[in-house]
Amino acid sequence: MNRRDSLLAGASLLAALPFLPRRAAAEAFAVSLSDAEWRRRLSAPEYAVLRGHGTERAGSSPLDREKRAGTFACAGCDLPLFSSKTKFDSGTGWPSFYAPLDNAVAQASDTSFGMARTEVHCRRCGGHLGHVFDDGPAPTGLRYCMNGVALRFTAA
Repeated sequence: MNRRDSLLAGASLLAALPFLPRRAAAEAFAVSLSDAEWRRRLSAPEYAVLRGHGTERAGSSPLDREKRAGTFACAGCDLPLFSSKTKFDSGTGWPSFYAPLDNAVAQASDTSFGMARTEVHCRRCGGHLGHVFDDGPAPTGLRYCMNGVALRFTAA
């Protein structure tokens, strides 16, 4: 490869950067563990979603079909995030809620894969949970589309 080809390859890589998955910048969270500690604490699928900003396959989570009263908490740090009272069937294949519990989640801009979305993460450990969209039911009109593997359900 000559210098010109190297420069063109580098320019192509830089042009593709907006389409690559975004990784959260280092931010201080109340629960902050090393990568090795997160890998020990979480299963491989949990780690891929919570720490790697992955997405589970639609329809793969039993929590999408969970109908009992209870609370959905972060699989990374056990912070209660959503009440079953706000859960609804969005038909998307992921557990969906129209509102989180107070002071449970935080949001960040996500421009990965060339899309403009709002990422939702646990405010205590920073674990990636999913995304929020403005096509949900009343009373909020929001759809918090969460990865079931990022949640743990406790029946009331």
